[in-house]
Amino acid sequence: MAQYIFMEKNGIHIIDLYKTMDKLQEACAAAKQIAKSGRKILFVATKKQAKDTVAEIVKGVNMPYVTERWPGGMLTNFFTIRKAVKKMGDIDRLMASPQFANISKREKLQIQRERAKLEKNLGSIADLSRLPAAVFIVDVLKEHIAVAEARRLNINTFAIVDTNSNPNLIDFPIPANDDASKSIAIIVKTICDAIAEGLNERKMDKDNVDVEEEEEDVKRTAANDDDEEENAQAEDKPVVKKVKGVEEEEGSDDDKPKRKRTTVKKTTAAKTTK
Repeated sequence: MAQYIFMEKNGIHIIDLYKTMDKLQEACAAAKQIAKSGRKILFVATKKQAKDTVAEIVKGVNMPYVTERWPGGMLTNFFTIRKAVKKMGDIDRLMASPQFANISKREKLQIQRERAKLEKNLGSIADLSRLPAAVFIVDVLKEHIAVAEARRLNINTFAIVDTNSNPNLIDFPIPANDDASKSIAIIVKTICDAIAEGLNERKMDKDNVDVEEEEEDVKRTAANDDDEEENAQAEDKPVVKKVKGVEEEEGSDDDKPKRKRTTVKKTTAAKTTK
């Protein structure tokens, strides 16, 4: 972290905010591209100062987050985690079915407790159907398991790194104080704004593609209609032929005129008698 420290005063390291701004802009650009491509960024913040703030901000951009205990193997053993999420959905369907009324009171209580536990730990990642494209971490030391799993799977990592952290473990480090709730809120809010901008651009691009496809369909339909009209006119147009000085018109049977016979006058030589 020496490259990000401005000075030391009374045993306290002061971070260079100019470098913080540069790294934050770099992280925002990368997060924007990820969101624009339609992929997810998983936010991890289980420390007390950050969990409520992160959960409130991240909900606005509809990204998954973990603010309770990090479940070991959440990334490396993702399919098992998906089974637990699926189980939560099965419990919801059971509670909504009429069979739930026939279950004993004790079993109902057990099911409800299990549902509440799953909701607390995995409710925020219920919509995460595949591995995220990146992980945003608050406090690298506390979430070292999440960092190790992301590095093992070659998943991009964004993180707020304090003076006691190693920025070399992170792909997009943001040097800042990870113990102050205001500092965390500002950085997470900036990242989420970049994500929202990327999502809006993705939506605009999709709308433009739809408009272009509609225009092409209209042009294609108009061209087909013109071709059909030309073909119909070509079929209905009579063809005129000249055969030995006689004009014939070929068309429909009703419109076909009758042929005119040419009359040839024969002259006989008059016999003269003397």
